[in-house]
Amino acid sequence: MNAKLTLRLDEHLIARAKAIGKAQGKSVSQLVADYFAALDAQVTSGDTAELPPGVRSLVGVLRGSQGGVDDYREHLADKYLGSKKTSSL
Repeated sequence: MNAKLTLRLDEHLIARAKAIGKAQGKSVSQLVADYFAALDAQVTSGDTAELPPGVRSLVGVLRGSQGGVDDYREHLADKYLGSKKTSSL
């Protein structure tokens, strides 16, 4: 079932979308529908092929990790401000 969707976009983007649609023989609505369908397919398949290689290599790295925001903040404090623990030298 098709439903109507109203989007608010910059006029320049609308003009570019119309030009791209005309070049491809598609309406702007069809371009948007195709884009949403591609997003849905990527999310449901777990496809990471379009990610840059550096980002793609990080996918799943933290799966099962017990760390949280506080752990990350502590890591950053240690890294950039020095260890909070005092040495017993």
